Amino acid sequence: MGRPGLDFPGLGVGLVILRDSRILLYKRMRPPEAGYWNIVGGKVDHMELAEEAARREAEEETGLTIGRIERIGMTEQILDADRQHWISILYLARDVEGEPQLTEPDKLSDFGWFPLTDLPEPLSAFTKAAIAALPSAERG
Repeated sequence: MGRPGLDFPGLGVGLVILRDSRILLYKRMRPPEAGYWNIVGGKVDHMELAEEAARREAEEETGLTIGRIERIGMTEQILDADRQHWISILYLARDVEGEPQLTEPDKLSDFGWFPLTDLPEPLSAFTKAAIAALPSAERG
């Protein structure tokens, strides 16, 4: 059958979570871009709406309850170092409840809220694209 992102372009989603002018980022432990800070997200399952995949992935990875989200753009990432190719729909959430947790310690090693003007390094290409897609009012 093959593996999305590795054997053929994968369809993914990413969710920028903002609270008090800060973005929630997690540090990845696995490819693509292991060791990089990233927004939450993942692949879209067969017969799953992309918006629902974004909400599901975010809730699984953070423990937060995600309310209304809005689509802000798309990105295509070809990551030569990891031999992965992803096309991802990007979403924004400001309506979230709870406090984030490290719910997938086998995939993610750390997390934090960061001002958009003071982001940690290294920042994933996927996250850079997501931040660039934010409405200008959000970017400051």
